[in-house]
Amino acid sequence: MAVAQRPDGRPVVALTGATGFIGSAVRAELAARGVPVRALVRGEPVPDGHTDWVPGDLADRDALDGLCAGAGVLLHLASRVAGDADECAAVNDRGTAAVLAAATRAGIRRIVHLSTTAVYGAGPHDGIAVDEVPAAPLSAASRTRLLGEGHALAAGAAVLRPALVTGTGDRWVVPALAELARRVPGRWAGGEARLSLVDRTDLARLITGLALDAPGPVAGVHHAAHPEPVRGGDLLDALAGLGLLPAPDGPSLPWEECRRLLAATPGRVSERQFAMIARDHWYRGDEVWRLAACPPGPGPLARLAAAAPWYRTVLGLQGAGPGQVRGREIA
Repeated sequence: MAVAQRPDGRPVVALTGATGFIGSAVRAELAARGVPVRALVRGEPVPDGHTDWVPGDLADRDALDGLCAGAGVLLHLASRVAGDADECAAVNDRGTAAVLAAATRAGIRRIVHLSTTAVYGAGPHDGIAVDEVPAAPLSAASRTRLLGEGHALAAGAAVLRPALVTGTGDRWVVPALAELARRVPGRWAGGEARLSLVDRTDLARLITGLALDAPGPVAGVHHAAHPEPVRGGDLLDALAGLGLLPAPDGPSLPWEECRRLLAATPGRVSERQFAMIARDHWYRGDEVWRLAACPPGPGPLARLAAAAPWYRTVLGLQGAGPGQVRGREIA
């Protein structure tokens, strides 16, 4: 099925979440390919010479109809990742229902919706396929994102569940690792935990591939991570090699000892969040890259060097380079 196009032959892509961590990377990927983008924006638009900005939010029916009218693709990447139940429901549940209703009114058949593997709950998860374990979300954000998936699936969307996303703009994964390196020094479970990671530029390529390159609309739920899981110890070693974390030279720590050390030194990262990084959270996701006609790339560890300047700024290490982080200096 052909994607709806403008008279010049290029499809119009409707985009939500266009200024966010993932959405801004997708917008850049679309711009690099010369694809016209129409994006919903709540605040001030980001003048980029490429995006047609539609003022409004996910509760504004007129704005959503304007966003979707004449578009061939909807990429719904907006989400609420924290907040109370009503705040999360307004965006992730009701907002998703509203934008997908607008897409249906506009006749859009090719839709990509961004969700999260957090809908599975606590884990550990070791190489599971889609829905191989029941969904058991633990937070208001995850519960409402699971509800949002239902609206997306009813509209025939491809629902993507990434796990850990790294790269420029990441304020959670590597900053959390920096805190945990101080609170729980050592190799968590020997560094053997397998994790599903994806660099945000590769995730943006995947989303764009599903939007533009797949032979037809792709539907259903798909894990969205690099096909090869990353060992936790290898991730820490790679970050230490870039001077972003101290080398994880401490002893191998069993999970119960990790929990004890974490509790003994208060911080922002919770035990549940620590478990997402220190224990197996690996989700099989080879097929979606083939469906998108998108090679997965060299992997998230190979992409870290490009994001190192961002991480040095976020971690307060602007003057540091490889080999210059010592002991417990990272707060």
